[in-house]
Amino acid sequence: MKQIFKISVGFLMLTLTFTSCNNVKSTKSNSALGTNAAEKVYVAPGEYDEFYAFISGGFSGQLSVYGLPSGRLFKVIPVFSQDAEKAYGYNEETKAMLNTSHGFVPWDDAHHPDISQTNGKLDGRYVYINANNTPRIAKVDLTTFETTEIIEIPNSAGNHSSSFVTENTEYVVAGTRFSVPIPQRDMSIKDYKGNFKGSLSFLKVNPENGEMSIKFQLLMPGFDYDLSHPGRGKSHGWFFFSTYNSEEANSLLEVNASQNDKDFIAAINWKKIEDYVNNGGGTKVPSKYAHNIYNEEDHTATSKMMQEVVQVKPSEVPGAIFLLPTPKSPHGCDVDPSGEYIVGNGKLSANLTVHSFTKMLDAIDNKKFDGEAYGIPILKFEDVLAGVVEQAGLGPLHTEFDDKGNGYTSFFISSEVVKWKLGTWEVLDRKPTFYSVGHVMIPGGNSAAPFGKYLLAMNKITKDRYLPTGPEVTQSAQLYDITGDKMEMLLDFPTVGEPHYAAGIPADLITPKSRKLYKLENNKHPYAAKSDADTKVTRNGNEVHVQMTMIRSHFSPDNIEGIKVGDKVYFHVTNLEQDYDVPHGIAMIGANTSELLVMPGQTETFVWEPKQVGVWPFYCTDFCSALHQEMQGYVRVSPASSNIDLSWSLGEDF
Repeated sequence: MKQIFKISVGFLMLTLTFTSCNNVKSTKSNSALGTNAAEKVYVAPGEYDEFYAFISGGFSGQLSVYGLPSGRLFKVIPVFSQDAEKAYGYNEETKAMLNTSHGFVPWDDAHHPDISQTNGKLDGRYVYINANNTPRIAKVDLTTFETTEIIEIPNSAGNHSSSFVTENTEYVVAGTRFSVPIPQRDMSIKDYKGNFKGSLSFLKVNPENGEMSIKFQLLMPGFDYDLSHPGRGKSHGWFFFSTYNSEEANSLLEVNASQNDKDFIAAINWKKIEDYVNNGGGTKVPSKYAHNIYNEEDHTATSKMMQEVVQVKPSEVPGAIFLLPTPKSPHGCDVDPSGEYIVGNGKLSANLTVHSFTKMLDAIDNKKFDGEAYGIPILKFEDVLAGVVEQAGLGPLHTEFDDKGNGYTSFFISSEVVKWKLGTWEVLDRKPTFYSVGHVMIPGGNSAAPFGKYLLAMNKITKDRYLPTGPEVTQSAQLYDITGDKMEMLLDFPTVGEPHYAAGIPADLITPKSRKLYKLENNKHPYAAKSDADTKVTRNGNEVHVQMTMIRSHFSPDNIEGIKVGDKVYFHVTNLEQDYDVPHGIAMIGANTSELLVMPGQTETFVWEPKQVGVWPFYCTDFCSALHQEMQGYVRVSPASSNIDLSWSLGEDF
């Protein structure tokens, strides 16, 4: 144990050495940026970026939208966290999106976005992204750039090897990071080994609307399942998951989960398991989880509590699951565009291990096994190995691919991106990042057809790169030109939250389908007011409903009386505009949730519970016209005992 601890400390010191070496302030003479870099990222006023980049917000729980090559931030899409700017998770219509079996959970840790695909190519319909802490998968509709579905993943913990899609978006996967007792029960943590399980959930996707449902959960040995990627082309029908902690340690994993020379990549034949389930296989087990869907017709989310899932044990489907030995504590698990090569990046290895799908099938057919783990065959390392990229760097994490047969791998410790050749395994180029790079992204790099123009590196540390902002400095992404033989850094820019993974796509695959507004005639919200004439205020006991409209530059009604202390007032506000990019906002003094920001043709609701008598103003929060300041109104609040009737007006006496 002392020797192991000494190695761990030495590894840590090496990490610190490399980090400190990279923390040297660049000067004009040794700047990492070339002289023509600014020209390559310049997007003239009024011009569009070539690519969208959807960058995960990590601990912010959101998804950020940037343009490439400019690095301009366009939008922060609320997904797993409340957002007061857009009222997401605050207004009555979207609260249900954050419902779970644990109750209302208004935060999460968002890591891995993935764009829907057709025939292995990005189709620009949806982005799927995982919540790590309270396991969930969300769907973002790319016609509106809004979250329209969140499904909770039961029997899971640390939903990390998610949310990656198969090449026709048949499935989205949600793989557990932490193994736990399944079903959950009171048991000693010391009984971890052999008793805890990892679950890999396969979510079937409706091809018409992208909605998800849990098709089956695969119960796996109690390892940690880290990253995953689907097979494509020749390996379509398979999914690959990196694992670490094959030791099944439950304490001080820094040491105790680093004993084995090799861990595994788990190869899952999901088509074989799907056939088994379709023919009645698997066991239906009680499992409570929330499925939340936002309806764009009535602009309202609903939450349904589901009660069971189908679970499958590996022993039930012989020949569907195999383990590929991979050095050492692999993190990344990436599949090249052809589907032939599966790259395992061992965090504690200086080499990149590349497995061959063809060799894997041959080893399976010829039963070239090297033992088993809980009944799952372990293939012989030499029989599935395609090649090794030797001594490429320190701390390899993730690999993406271009359209020219090259791989690009991030190295966390040596803070660099390394370019290497598929097939020959030779290193072609390396460029520093600043600092401690995690994921890298090439638009389409996780598909059969990458757009090999740019690489985006997402860094964990940026000290001395930007103006200081107290003990914490912003996270960052750095953009590289990869069109030539040598990579060239073009730009770095701050990012929202801690960026993990990103998904990139050409803008012209999304912009033609982008929605401009919601048509008023299609608004089916039960409290929608589609003209000023439809506005009204109604009372049911101490519950009051205000059906209000907004349009440049007034509210209707703009004066309301008859509200009493202790009332619960629902403001249902419809934006009557039918013009692109004309939202309106509304805020009410004393409202303790947030403002509303209502899109053209949409209806949203906030609740106000007045605590004091008086006359209280409300106003438009989104500057909409030259008379924006005049877009305001008043609510009179009387004592709870008053007998003043409800009345309201617009531009007239009561």
